[in-house]
Amino acid sequence: MIPADDLVALVRAYNPKTNEILIRAAYDYGREMHEGQYRHSGEPYFSHPIEVAAILTEQQLDDATIITALLHDTIEDTDASYSEVAELFGDEVAMLVDGVTKLTNLQLSSTETKQAENFRKLFMAMSKDLRVILVKLADRLHNMRTIRAMRSEKQVIKARETMDIYAPLAGRMGMQWMREELEDLAFKVLNPEGRASIMRRFITLQKETGDVIQRITGDMQHELAKQDIQADVLGRAKKPYSIWRKMQQKDQGFSRLSDIYGFRIVTQDENDCYRVLGSIHQRWRAVPGRFKDYISQPKSNGYRSIHTTVSGRDGKRVEVQIRTRQMHDVAETGVAAHWSYKDGVRGENPFAVDPVKWVSSLTEQFDAEEDHDEFLEAVKLEMYSDQVFCFTPKGDVVKLPRGATPLDFAYAIHTRIGSACVGAKIDHMRVPLWTRIKNGQSVEIITAEGQTPQATWLDIATTGKARTAIRRALREVDRERYIKLGRELARAAFEHVGKKSTDKVLAMAAKQLRLDDADAVLARMGSAELTGHDVVQSVYPDLVPDESDEITSEKAVVGLSGDQSFDRAPCCQPLPGERIVGITYRGEGVVVHAIDCEALSQYEHQPERWVDLQWHSGKHQAIYTVGLELTIGNDSGVLGRICTLIGEHKANISNLEFVDRKPDYFRLFIHVDLRDAEHLHSVMLALEAESDVAQIERHRDMSRARTSIAGQPQ
Repeated sequence: MIPADDLVALVRAYNPKTNEILIRAAYDYGREMHEGQYRHSGEPYFSHPIEVAAILTEQQLDDATIITALLHDTIEDTDASYSEVAELFGDEVAMLVDGVTKLTNLQLSSTETKQAENFRKLFMAMSKDLRVILVKLADRLHNMRTIRAMRSEKQVIKARETMDIYAPLAGRMGMQWMREELEDLAFKVLNPEGRASIMRRFITLQKETGDVIQRITGDMQHELAKQDIQADVLGRAKKPYSIWRKMQQKDQGFSRLSDIYGFRIVTQDENDCYRVLGSIHQRWRAVPGRFKDYISQPKSNGYRSIHTTVSGRDGKRVEVQIRTRQMHDVAETGVAAHWSYKDGVRGENPFAVDPVKWVSSLTEQFDAEEDHDEFLEAVKLEMYSDQVFCFTPKGDVVKLPRGATPLDFAYAIHTRIGSACVGAKIDHMRVPLWTRIKNGQSVEIITAEGQTPQATWLDIATTGKARTAIRRALREVDRERYIKLGRELARAAFEHVGKKSTDKVLAMAAKQLRLDDADAVLARMGSAELTGHDVVQSVYPDLVPDESDEITSEKAVVGLSGDQSFDRAPCCQPLPGERIVGITYRGEGVVVHAIDCEALSQYEHQPERWVDLQWHSGKHQAIYTVGLELTIGNDSGVLGRICTLIGEHKANISNLEFVDRKPDYFRLFIHVDLRDAEHLHSVMLALEAESDVAQIERHRDMSRARTSIAGQPQ
C-alpha cells in the first residue's frame, strides 16, 4: 500500500503548490473509514482508493480529483455521509464523491431498457463535472488490473462491460493509452487463448527478425538528423487486442498482418510535423490510402496528429504518428488536460477540447429523444465510431462517423436541410442517398420545397443526430392518425376496468407518465409505444394487477387440472382477453375455443366434455397466431408499408398467403402472432386507418374445425 508521503510526493512532483495538508487528511480519513474492510485478494480495501489516486497523478490532475479518488467509496461503503465529507473537504469534493458513487451504482451492462436509462444518467453526471468519469475510469482500470482475485463469472461480466462501455468511453475522451490497456485487460479475460496465441507469435517473430523497433527507430532518427530536425522517436509493438481486432476486421492471419508496429515522432512545433512527414516519405514509400491529417482537421475529442503508413525494412508496413509535444499531451490525457497541472499551474493546452462543450454537444442531440433504446443506440453510434472529413461546396469541413451518407451530411448542416433533402452530389457527381462518404470528398445536398423525411431514411442514416431528427419528423407526420387510433384504444382499455377515458383522466395519465399532455398519451398508444394496461395502471393502479412478468403459454389458461395441457382451436383462434371454453379430447388434452365459435354446436349434447376456462389476467407473450384477411391496393410499396406497420405494433408475421390477385387490388391472408385481444384490436385499427387498405377482417377457418371434429371419438 502506497504511504501518504509517497502519494503526496507524486502530486508535488507536478504541482509544488498542492495542498499537502488536505491530501494527507483525506488519506487518513479514507483509511479510518475503510478500517476492517478487505478486497477479494485479501489486501486492505483502502489500498484500492490509493492506487486509483496514483493512476490519476500520472495524468497530473488537480487536488480535488486526487482527494475524490481517495474518498470515492466512502459514502457508498462506509459510515461516511455527504454532509461530513463536505464539511471536512469542501462542497466540490463532496459533489465529486457523490457523483462517482452514483456512477458506481449504475448497472451499465444490464438489460437494454435499463442500460439505456443508465446511459442517460451517466452522461448527465458527466455533463455536471467530467472529473467524475475520470475517477471512475481510473477506478475501473485498477479493478481490471486486479481482476484475477474475483470469481470467474464476475470476471467475465466486468470484462465485457469494460470492453463494451468503459474502453470506448476512454477512447472517445481522448485517453487512448487507457483505452488500449482496458481493452487488453478485458481481452485477457474474455479470450485468454487468443491473447496467448498472439503473444507466442510475437515472441517467435522477435526471434526471427530481432529487435525491429530499435532498428527502425534508429533509421528514423538518422533521417531526421540529416534534415536537422529536433524530435523524439518512440516505437512500440501494438497491443494484443489491437492486433486481434485487425485480424478479425481484415480476415487475415497473424503472418499476413504487416502494420503491427507503431511509431510516434514528437516535434517542437507544428511546422516540424510537416518537415518530418516529408523526410519520412522521402526515405520510405508511403502506403496509398493510409494518410490522415488530424492537425488541419482535428477529431472532435481534441486529438491532433498526422498519421501515415510506410513500407519499412523488409517491406514491413510501419504506422507513424507525427505530433507536437502539446498535441502529444492531449493524445495521452484527452479531456483530462483541462484539470492537469504543471509546476503548480493549471494547464492551458490550446489543443485540448473543452470537455463541457464536448459532453453538451452529445447530450443536446438526444435531449429530445424520448425513446430510451433509441437514445442508447444514438450514444453508442456517436461514442464508438471513427470519423471521416468531408467538405461543403464552400470548403467548410464537416466531421462525420465512418460509413456516413449524404443524409447524415445534410442533417449535420441543419435539420431543415436534412428534412428537405431529395438528392446529393459527391465531387459534382449525382449519387444515391445511401452512398458512403469517403475522406476528403465534397458533398452538395439538393433540396426541394415540400419534401418530408421518409421511413426508409432510417435504414440509410447512420448518425444519432440524423436518425433522431427523422424519427421525430415521422412521429409528427403520423401523430394525428396515432391520436385517433389511441383514443379508441384508450376507450376500450378504460371500459375494461369499468372506467371512462375522459379528458381529465387522460391528462392525469400524462402527468403520471411524465408526458406533455393527453394527446401525447394517445399518440403513444396509437403507435404501440404505450399499452392500454400502462395507461390505465398509471391512473388506477389498484384496478390493474402488476404485469411486469409475461405469462408463459403453460400458465396462460386458468381452470385446467394439474395433468391437462391445452391447444387453441385452429378454427376460431381464441386470444387472451376473450371468453373461452374447453373441449376435452381423448389423449390430446383440452382444445380451447372462443365462446362464440360455431364449432361448439357439435358438442351441445356432450356436456361431459365441456370445461369452464378463462385466460390468466396477466400480460401474455406475443405467441398466439391469428389470421387476418386484407384487401389492399395493388401499388408499389403498399405491402411493405403494411408489414412495417404490423412490426411497429410489436406483432410478428408468421405467414403470408395471396388468395386473389387483380390489376387494381390484392386479397391476402396474413397470420400474425399477438399477445391478446387488445393487441389484435390495435393492429386491426392501425391497418384499417391505412389508406391503401380497402377492407380488413379477422379470418376464421371453420373447415379446419369440421376436420378436427370428424376425427375425434364422440
